[in-house]
Amino acid sequence: MISDKFGESGSHTQQRRLPSLLALRCFEAAARLENFSRAADELHVTHGAVSRAVRLLEEDLGLALFERRSRRVYLTADGRMLAHAVSQGLDLMRDAVAELRARARQHQRWVLSCEPTLLMRWLIPRWPDFQARHPGLELHLVAGGGPFSFASGIDLAIRRDDFAWPAGCHAEPLFAERTGPVCRPDRQAAWFRTGKGSPRLHAQAPPLHTHTRSGAWQDWAQASGQPLPPASGQSFEHFYFSLQAAVAGLGVAIGPWHLVQDDIANGLLVAPMGFVDDGSRYCLLSPQPWTPGSVQADLLTWLRAAA
Repeated sequence: MISDKFGESGSHTQQRRLPSLLALRCFEAAARLENFSRAADELHVTHGAVSRAVRLLEEDLGLALFERRSRRVYLTADGRMLAHAVSQGLDLMRDAVAELRARARQHQRWVLSCEPTLLMRWLIPRWPDFQARHPGLELHLVAGGGPFSFASGIDLAIRRDDFAWPAGCHAEPLFAERTGPVCRPDRQAAWFRTGKGSPRLHAQAPPLHTHTRSGAWQDWAQASGQPLPPASGQSFEHFYFSLQAAVAGLGVAIGPWHLVQDDIANGLLVAPMGFVDDGSRYCLLSPQPWTPGSVQADLLTWLRAAA
């Protein structure tokens, strides 16, 4: 018995064998554009390469796929049938590849750098909601303030626009920074005058300062048109220490709304004078713009909703 292992002419294996995928790709482009030169440009090959691929395909099938007239080409009936099938096959492959790439992006471990106080007091308490909405996404949170580099392993960053960002980075605004004096509720009467008109900071109210935002009081006074507190007060190394000191009743701190709203809602802090826009804002930063449906776009939509 003679085996058809090597594909004898007319054998079942020979009939089921596919032509060269490269030849089919060249044919599909030429059939769709009905022009060998434009197909060559699209595929980044020469006109001769497309012509040879189509000729070899026709020899392999034993049929003419194009009718060549006056330096132009037209699909034959057989060519139209093959073009339709090849186009469908390539579309299926493109769809599968796109889906696999999307899955790979979803399973990638992304790193989001966020300013420490915002991370601790605003983002982390809300993070379970993001994880519940995106269970397959691994997004790692790291604390970081000030200058940074995407080359250091950071994929995304949340920063306030109070310093120069990396050149060429893409920024999407999240929310404006609104600040105001905050203190413990049982200290309000002693540290704020609440007589006629709007509440005013008492001259003896002890202000709380921080090295990481040394100009917080000055920025608030300028934005609100209020005088600076004349009394001296304690200074802390990090911003979140000054806010925790306010919760402990040690003095009055400048509290950005997004960093103190939970404490106000829980009755730990009050803001007798409200909040004013200090002219800065927080943004989500990335190395380049993103597309709809990407991890970055989903995160941006959630951050804006949470804000």
